[in-house]
Parts: sequence; structure tokens; C-alpha cells
Amino acid sequence: MNNVLLRSLTGSVFISIVLLPLFFSDIVTTGVFGLFMSIGLIEFYQLFKNQDNVNVRWETGLFYGLFIFGLTTLIFFNLLPTFSLVALVPLLFSLVLLELWRKKKNPILNASVLVFGIFYVAIPFILMVLITVQDRNTFPLLAGMFILTWMNDTFAYLSGRIAGKTKLIERISPNKTWEGTIGGIIFTILAGITVGYLFDSEHILFWIVSAIIIAPCAILGDLIESLFKRNLDVKDTGNIMPGHGGILDRFDATFLVVPFFLAWAFIYSNL
Repeated sequence: MNNVLLRSLTGSVFISIVLLPLFFSDIVTTGVFGLFMSIGLIEFYQLFKNQDNVNVRWETGLFYGLFIFGLTTLIFFNLLPTFSLVALVPLLFSLVLLELWRKKKNPILNASVLVFGIFYVAIPFILMVLITVQDRNTFPLLAGMFILTWMNDTFAYLSGRIAGKTKLIERISPNKTWEGTIGGIIFTILAGITVGYLFDSEHILFWIVSAIIIAPCAILGDLIESLFKRNLDVKDTGNIMPGHGGILDRFDATFLVVPFFLAWAFIYSNL
């Protein structure tokens, strides 16, 4: 019971920190995403600290992640011209060049992990800022995206606990079942209808299709991180959120949801 209460309390705080700024300030929202991204990058690179065949420094990954996040954010807020993005090309190549001076074994693997951390953690948060800055809807698009993602996670878990029998991909995540997955998808679609009806009645179709896109992406995003953690033999990516693990544990589903949701929102707005 104490664990349930702890999870509920920390979960409520987390949800409030994510959702409330979306309704009031793009700048505060950007700051929150930047903070989450920073913690997420540290968690990601720290996953490899006990790996003999990989040697990466979280400080390096965090520096590059913050630089890219800051550059793109300034462009999104029209404080820098769009052509400033060309600076990212030599920057990304310099991630590989660092291995010339580090004199560590497995330089290709080290550089790959360093670059992948930027793509896996930083890019989704950058896309969230892009959606936030471009969004002109009364009901924030990201609020709906997060709600549907969390609904899928919650009801997939509950459906699995109640009716789960058939394992989804046991070698990656032994507790996930097809029954839970299907239950999560169904309830996410129902949630999409509800979100559209209550908050954005002119675009109910958008939210229904969003739910259909978000549910499988959230499931796959969760499985991807489960695969990483199983491969690295870790239970949680961190302990910053008691009862929930780390920031990556809370955003794992979202990382895969964001690019597909952004693509659908762009397509819908241009129909």
C-alpha cells in the first residue's frame, strides 16, 4: 500500500509538471523539457558506466545535447535564422572526431553510443518544443498526446493484470501480454474520442486517428527501452522518481510517439 501511495504521489507531481506549463507558457514548457532532456541524457550515458566494451562520458553527451537543444530552440522562437541549423552538421561529425584523442578501445562503438544518445533522448524533446511553439490550438496538442500515451500505458497494464495470458515478446518484457496490449489500444481510442469531444470538438477525427497512431507507438517505445535495459542488465534507468524509476522510464513510450504524432499533426493541418 505504501508503494502504491508513493507511486501515486510522484506520478501526480510528474503529470502536473509536464501538463500545467503547456497551458500557460511556451518558455516555461521549453525549460521543463530542457531539464527533463538533461536528466534523461545523464541517465542514458550512465547506463554504460559498468560496460567493459563501451566508454562514454555523460558530460560530453550532455554538452552536445544542450547545445543542439539550445540552438534549435532559439530558431523555433525566431531568435536565430533558420540557416543556423547548418551548424549541426560539423557538430555531429565532431562527436566522431573526439575518439581520435580519447585513446579508448572500441572507438566506433563509443561514437555510436554517443550519437545514438542524442537521437534517442534529445531529438524527441526538441520535437516537443517544436510542437509547442507552432501550436495555436486552445487545447495544447502535446497535452492530448501525453494523455493518450499515459492512458495506453495505464490500461495496457490493467488489462494485462486482469486478463493477460498470452505473452507479447517474452524475451524482452516477460510481463507484457497481447491481452494487455489490445486492451491498451482499445481504451486509448476511447480516450481519443473523449479528448476530442471534451476539448477539441471540431477535430474529433484528428484525435481518433492520433489515438490509433499513439497506442502502438507507445507500446513499441516501451519495448525498445525494455530491450536496452535487458541487454545492459539494469532494472531502471534511474531513481529520481521514487516508485517509477528514472526520467527515461517515464518518457520511453513518448520518445517513439512524438515523431509519428508530429508527422500526423502536420499532415492533418495541411489536408
